[in-house]
Amino acid sequence: MVGFLNFVIGFVVSLLIGAFGIYVGARVIADRDDYEYAILTALVGALVWWLVAGLFSIIPIVGGLVGSVLGLLAWVYVINARYPGGWGKALGIALVAYITVWVVLVVLNSVGLIATGALGVPGL
Repeated sequence: MVGFLNFVIGFVVSLLIGAFGIYVGARVIADRDDYEYAILTALVGALVWWLVAGLFSIIPIVGGLVGSVLGLLAWVYVINARYPGGWGKALGIALVAYITVWVVLVVLNSVGLIATGALGVPGL
């Protein structure tokens, strides 16, 4: 039971951190101020990235690289579909989200609170 509770807490904290990155990116790039919307975007984006990356990772030799690149593009597609402004703004939101989450994780890791990634932002 403790393992499951740890998983749930880790999942929620990771999702909230990833959503925070998307929220900051959307606020800066698209002038959208809705954290709940960012949470759903992070959740859907993480699911789509996981499915695409996982599906293409089964290809021998180059599957991991192809899956990672296509997964990242799928994540940006989700941002593009959820926020106004087209692909340029979606890439901007993704970049700001990535940087924001990286900073948050570095700060949390430096004070010993967390040492994991963030759900909703690929690679972190």
